[in-house]
Amino acid sequence: MASDTHAQTVAYVRDTMIPEAEPPAMESGAIKWLRENLFSSTLNAVLTVLSILAIYWAVTHTVEWLVFGIWDAGSLSECREIRDMRIAEGIWPEGRNVACWAVLSDRWNQLLFGFYPQDLYWRPVAALVVFFIGVAPILFDSVPRKLFYFTALAPFICYWLLWGGTIWGPIFVALGFVLAWAVIRFGQGIVGPLAATIAAFVVPILYWIFVVGPLAGAVGAVAPIGIEFVESNDFGGFMLAFIIGITGIVMSFPLGILLALGRQSDLFIINKTCVIFIEVIRGVPLIVWLFTASLLLNYFLPPGTNFDLLLRVIIMVTFFASAYMAEVIRGGLAALPRGQYEGADSLGLDYWQSMQLIILPQALKISIPGIVNTFIGLFKDTTLVVFVGLSDPIGFTNLIRATTDWNGIYWELFIFVGALFFVCCFAMSRYSQYLERKLATDRR
Repeated sequence: MASDTHAQTVAYVRDTMIPEAEPPAMESGAIKWLRENLFSSTLNAVLTVLSILAIYWAVTHTVEWLVFGIWDAGSLSECREIRDMRIAEGIWPEGRNVACWAVLSDRWNQLLFGFYPQDLYWRPVAALVVFFIGVAPILFDSVPRKLFYFTALAPFICYWLLWGGTIWGPIFVALGFVLAWAVIRFGQGIVGPLAATIAAFVVPILYWIFVVGPLAGAVGAVAPIGIEFVESNDFGGFMLAFIIGITGIVMSFPLGILLALGRQSDLFIINKTCVIFIEVIRGVPLIVWLFTASLLLNYFLPPGTNFDLLLRVIIMVTFFASAYMAEVIRGGLAALPRGQYEGADSLGLDYWQSMQLIILPQALKISIPGIVNTFIGLFKDTTLVVFVGLSDPIGFTNLIRATTDWNGIYWELFIFVGALFFVCCFAMSRYSQYLERKLATDRR
């Protein structure tokens, strides 16, 4: 009744909807975004125009330098002669400056493999393939779980492919891990969990130090099976960066977990040992530890001891990364509510079962960004080994520029090195984001 009265008091009441219309061009789409973000005021408009001009100038000159490079020359002087000749012939305009990419085509093998014998390049490549196959079931759950057996063997295969020599050395070293498992498996019922855990570390170390060498030598004398041996001094370039970086990442992760758990332990000796280790290692720059490994460590070894420099560097890099990794993982452990620990206790789980099944999976999930950040930092820090005499990619750029053929070349080498480091670090970053999305770290 009220609606009828209202309808009689107005001149006109629309009984149909107005057809939908497009919004004004100035209030939608790209034009609206430009008006709001780039040209919202006079000052912003001026800054936008100047920025576009600066970007245009930088891009055109950079692309020109990158694209119109010279690949077919044997030295920097030849590159300059080719550039001057093409300018004189009118092919290129006057004053054009181009990159001399010929240094990469001439020295790519040294930048990638160092002084590794050229006829054995297949071995580092095969070792890298073995590593990716071995790590695949860890990174992706769609890979068959049976590959975990190959994952356990991959480090020893990679070592044998890279260094060569007798096959018995890696085999007997691998048996040390079997020995550690046997001590844990059968020693808990005899001496208790704590003593068995300590023995699982001590017994394999003693076995590797005193038994592996003579045993591998004796068996190798009877059955000399192996491939050509390559000294660590021949390693260099990106192969050296991959060896140090990958080994440090693989070894520092479990060691960092143990240090994080040890720092939270109620056992006084274990707690204080882990605290001292973490704080001392983190409190000193990595370059100091590398100098310690290369110069000072020999003073504490018996006379005549031949401790490979590359092995010393790998150990120091691993210790350094594990200290940072321990703090990242400890942050994940501290972020868990106390109820998670109490829930594990209420289920009747012992310490290691609760850590394996309940606590660590959640803590590691929380710590993914920090863990990958530590991995990326570790991989980039491999360039510091140049200061202790190892020829990493930066070291080889110095060696190449020291020759008469390529003396005076800079940007081309550093761009190539930086691009390869960026590809590796960006791949780790993208995998981290993939893992976070998969595990839904924003929901718990």
